[in-house]
Amino acid sequence: MKHITIKNNQTVAISEIPEIAYPSFFEENTGLVTDHVERHCVNYFGYRVNDKIKLICCIADDNSHEIYVSSCLVNTDDILKSFSKDHFCFEKFEREIHENFGVGFVDHPWLKPVRYAFNRADKSKNIGNYPFFSIDSEELHEVGVGPIHAGIIEPGHFRFICNGEQILHLEIQLGFQHRGIEQLFIDKKNLMQRTTLAENIAGDTVVGHTTAFSMVWESMSGFQPSRDIEFARTIALELERIAIHTGDLSAMCTDVAYQLGSSVLGRLRTPIINFMQEWGGNRLSKGLIRPGKNQFPFTPALAKRLTEVLDVFEPDFNEMVEQLSLLPSALSRFERTGIVSNNDVISIGAVGMAARMSGLNRDIRGSHPYYLYNEIDHQPIIKHHGDVYSRLQLRKHEIRQSIKYIRNMIGSVPEIDSTKLILNAPKADSFAISLVEGWRGEICHCAITDSKGDLAMYKIKDPSFHNWLALALAVRNNEISDFPICNKSFNLSYAGHDL
Repeated sequence: MKHITIKNNQTVAISEIPEIAYPSFFEENTGLVTDHVERHCVNYFGYRVNDKIKLICCIADDNSHEIYVSSCLVNTDDILKSFSKDHFCFEKFEREIHENFGVGFVDHPWLKPVRYAFNRADKSKNIGNYPFFSIDSEELHEVGVGPIHAGIIEPGHFRFICNGEQILHLEIQLGFQHRGIEQLFIDKKNLMQRTTLAENIAGDTVVGHTTAFSMVWESMSGFQPSRDIEFARTIALELERIAIHTGDLSAMCTDVAYQLGSSVLGRLRTPIINFMQEWGGNRLSKGLIRPGKNQFPFTPALAKRLTEVLDVFEPDFNEMVEQLSLLPSALSRFERTGIVSNNDVISIGAVGMAARMSGLNRDIRGSHPYYLYNEIDHQPIIKHHGDVYSRLQLRKHEIRQSIKYIRNMIGSVPEIDSTKLILNAPKADSFAISLVEGWRGEICHCAITDSKGDLAMYKIKDPSFHNWLALALAVRNNEISDFPICNKSFNLSYAGHDL
């Protein structure tokens, strides 16, 4: 056997994951995705085992709802055959393994640094000597933007190669800030500290990442959440989707100078996040979700209040987005701008909206369901043009879909389980994986425990890890003035990438 087959949110003994020689490891994982669009790599990482590096690769099958996990032991000075030569979707995973441990890969397109992590293998590679792609030409010029952002968000550098106003190539350089957050999960021994870390992986995805951490921890502890806990977390995930999508629609209007849309949609985000504060005391949902419990149960009184909020939100939202969809000046900026083809999103392993904008059905709520998504007949919203307008339409329709799901759910709020639930210590020498569909897309958390049941490895993957390359592809052959709207139409995370 070359892999173990598990389900989302499952824990297995680390000894149950087959450990195979690298040639077999290569053939197994590249073979799993060859001619199988329904399969993709949800995580591929390494960690130290004595003086060697253990590689673990997790391939998800969206049709069978299964995850195939295999492993391999290598040396830090090994030069390995690259997965990326056959399947480009592995290129960033291999770059990270190379950066962290020094493991080399033959035929990889370019083993550039991914994050400049504080514990990288080669400290001589620093952000000041990043190896940008360049073209020697008298006709072309380079434009640098960042790392200081024009707004108030986080740092990233964008290097354009242009022919006049036309973008021929964009390289996105990240890695300007690090909290060493994966290592902190291991260093911190208190569960509250670890949960707080999860809440701060990406500030706009508090519910998504904290849910993923709670799922991993509960799975390793053999804890089955009661229905009221699962219900509340499902509601919170969909509310986070509504809030961020609405704010992004406002920002997209800002970037094409449509002030009415910017103002109205910006206003509409507020009652959603204010409801989260009414529910749990924080507009970003910090403090709401904890492994083994929710701090603030969802009650019938909250259901009534949320119904009132949605009753006011929905008509104004529908009126505004319909006006936006009929406005020629806005459509001229959205349509056929920032296109990423179906072949490209498959090639780079895009997830979430960045996949669904171009015909690739990739949505964990349907393919690897958890909580109440097992009961909801979730049908992912799929668009096919891969442009800014497709990404706008996805947000619009997903907001409406989330409202529908929430209305159906809060019609029957489960009773609060008053049983005192005990959260046991995690199982020793175990591996756990949890997938959550955040508003951006697929979040993946993996954990490995040692012989005492403490964390030996914690691996986080934000959907932005897959999708930054989609932005770089989107702007090719567009004018440089279209970059802001292309960028905002993805709204990727710097913090979620840099960790």
